[in-house]
Amino acid sequence: MPPEQTLTDHDIDSLVTISQPFQLIVWNDEVNTFEWVIETLEEVCGHTHEQAEQCAYIIHFKGKYAVKQGEYEELKPKCDAITERGIGATIEAMAE
Repeated sequence: MPPEQTLTDHDIDSLVTISQPFQLIVWNDEVNTFEWVIETLEEVCGHTHEQAEQCAYIIHFKGKYAVKQGEYEELKPKCDAITERGIGATIEAMAE
């Protein structure tokens, strides 16, 4: 019987990178309110209120934030829904 295998942090990071190669970036602007961004993240991305609020603060202070990771086909409709609400969003490949 083969010995039990244990995944290291590096192995797990590699698996996540391979299975989720894209990230949905939301950009800060001077137009949209915190409430609108929070509501959008809850409805479009399925975030809890607390998650959406934290994302909104990071977006505000850092200028952008990756609010979701996954396959391009999964993120594209979410990106479109966010931009249709007047909020800047893009999909970017994750850095290796």
